[in-house]
Amino acid sequence: MSATGSDYSADRSRVLLENAVILHRRAYRETSLLLDVFSAGWGRLRVLAKGAKRSRNDQSRLLQPFVPLRLSWAGRGELPVLTGAEPDGATIGLDGTALFCGLYMNELLLHLLPPHDPHPGVFAFYLESLRRLASDSCRERILRFFEIFLLEEIGYGLSLEREAQGREIDPLKSYSYIPDHGLVETDERGMDSVQGSTLLGLQRQALESSNELQEAKRLMRRVIHHHLNGRALKSRDLFKPLGKVLSA
Repeated sequence: MSATGSDYSADRSRVLLENAVILHRRAYRETSLLLDVFSAGWGRLRVLAKGAKRSRNDQSRLLQPFVPLRLSWAGRGELPVLTGAEPDGATIGLDGTALFCGLYMNELLLHLLPPHDPHPGVFAFYLESLRRLASDSCRERILRFFEIFLLEEIGYGLSLEREAQGREIDPLKSYSYIPDHGLVETDERGMDSVQGSTLLGLQRQALESSNELQEAKRLMRRVIHHHLNGRALKSRDLFKPLGKVLSA
């Protein structure tokens, strides 16, 4: 239940001042917006912002991704109507590569989070990760830790301290990831292998070297690709002109 549980009825027909962020928005008819929202207490959902595109409506400038908000909505159907919005702190300013990373995180949430399934821990870690993106130059590390945290919270956690057979990961050995099975020791050192030291660093949120970051990226690309059932992520295309590719 949301932290604002006293503010709405049990039948979910009316929610008041829920901590939330907008993951994506698009035009709906001539004057309205469809908003994909991630809220602390109600999870991921879609709401209709009626008239938000009208020139006299200040909400349109507020209803943007990366703005911590307190949102209110009402309605019993699949598309409740937004009834109020106010800022909940400063906008998280992202630009350049940091913006692309934020869009990638939003896309992961849109495709991996089931609707109406609250994950307050993910919500808090997401906001923390956005703020770190705005100030930390090592964005690859931030993304890897967000991916691991998200997968763990939604039940797709990857064991990084033990291989599939239960043996402890050896930092000096190499491992491969097998979907629906886990990590297995391998004698081959190729693009699909990862050092045990990298796995342990990823588990402890202590990736340091460029080699560890590259291995972690390749591993997480395979893991997330599996859980997305092969769905392509549009945000990856943003990195191509920069010569960079995100996990997918």
